[in-house]
Amino acid sequence: MNTVIIDYGTGNLRSVENALKRLGAEYTVTADAAAIRSADRVILPGVGEASFAMDRLRESGLDRVIQSLKQPVLGICIGMQILCSSSEEGGTDCLGIFHTAVRRLEARAGTGGAFKIPEMGWNSISIKTQSPLFRDIPDDSYVYYVHSFAPDICNDTIAVTEYGRPFSAALARDNFFGTQFHPEKSGSIGQRILENFLGQTTNVSVK
Repeated sequence: MNTVIIDYGTGNLRSVENALKRLGAEYTVTADAAAIRSADRVILPGVGEASFAMDRLRESGLDRVIQSLKQPVLGICIGMQILCSSSEEGGTDCLGIFHTAVRRLEARAGTGGAFKIPEMGWNSISIKTQSPLFRDIPDDSYVYYVHSFAPDICNDTIAVTEYGRPFSAALARDNFFGTQFHPEKSGSIGQRILENFLGQTTNVSVK
C-alpha cells in the first residue's frame, strides 16, 4: 500500500515522514498529480498560513486534484483547514470538502486560566461520532496542538476540543478526514490514529 504526502510548500513534511517511517509505512512525498491520484492513501499536511497554502495549491492545480480524490485523504492542521469552506485567515476561500468555516481562536481570560494564542501543547479530544479514525482511541485522549485558527463545529465534526471556545478537533466526510491537532506529534495516541488511517494493525499500546 502506497501513501502519498502532498508537497505544496507548507512545511511539516519531515515530522509526518518520520511518523510514517516509525510505522514502517511505504510513502512518497510528491506534488505530481498522477502519483497523488494513484495512491492508496493521501496525507495533506501543513504548517503556516491558509491563504498562502491555498495560493500554492491553485498555482499548481492541486486544488482540483484534491477535490477529485476518491481514496482516503487525511488533512492535518492547515491541511484540514483548507479542506473547509473558508478561513478567516486572509479571508480565504478554501476547498469546500467540509461544510464549516475556520475562525481565529480568542485570546482571553477564563475560569481555567488565560487562553493564549497560539494554543501550543496538549489538550483532550471529546469523540462525538464513531469513526474508523478513532478505532481503539479512548474518549478524552490527549493530543498535541500548535494553532491559532480552528474549524467551527458542524455536521462533519467527529471530535471536539475546548480552548477558549469549543472547536472541531477532527472532521470526516465521505473519504476525507481531518485533524486540527498533529497526530505525528501526539505520542501513542497519534500513532494509533495514523495507523487507523493507513489501515494498519499493530500491537502499539495506547495510553
